[in-house]
Amino acid sequence: MPKMPLSIRPAAVADLPALCAWNAAMARETEGLALDPAVLERGVRGVFEQPQRGFYLVAERDGAALGGLLVTFEWSDWRAGDYWWIQSVYVVPEARRDGVFRALYAEVERRARAAGAASLRLYVETENRRAQSTYERLGMRRCHYAMYEQVL
Repeated sequence: MPKMPLSIRPAAVADLPALCAWNAAMARETEGLALDPAVLERGVRGVFEQPQRGFYLVAERDGAALGGLLVTFEWSDWRAGDYWWIQSVYVVPEARRDGVFRALYAEVERRARAAGAASLRLYVETENRRAQSTYERLGMRRCHYAMYEQVL
C-alpha cells in the first residue's frame, strides 16, 4: 500500500511538547547531552513568543508528526540580507531515510528564496557523516568557516 504524502506546516504552540521531546532526543543522539527540560521549554516557547527569532516547521504524514526543524535569522551586512540558519533538525527514527528532511528542506528553501534570503546555513557535528552526506545531496556545500564559542 503506498504511503500517504508528506505535508509540511508551520509549527504551532500545540506542537511544543513534540518540539521539546525532539530537541532533547537530538541532543542525546548527536552530542550525548541531557538538556534541562525547563530551559528547553523556555527556549522553544521563546520562538513562538518572539517570531522575529525564527520559526519551526513540522513534517506530517497521515496526521502523524514525523519531524521538524527550526529556522533562525542572522543579518549579513556584507550581503544585505539574512542568512537562514537551519537548526534543531529531528526526524523520528521510524521515519528516517524516508524523505522527511528532504521535504522540510525543500520548504525552507522555497520560503528563503521567496523572502530574498542571502543563503541557507546549518552546522553539523564533525563526526556525523550521514547528515553531511544528506546535506551535500541536497546541494549544500561545506563552507570554509570554523565555529568558535564561549558559553556564558
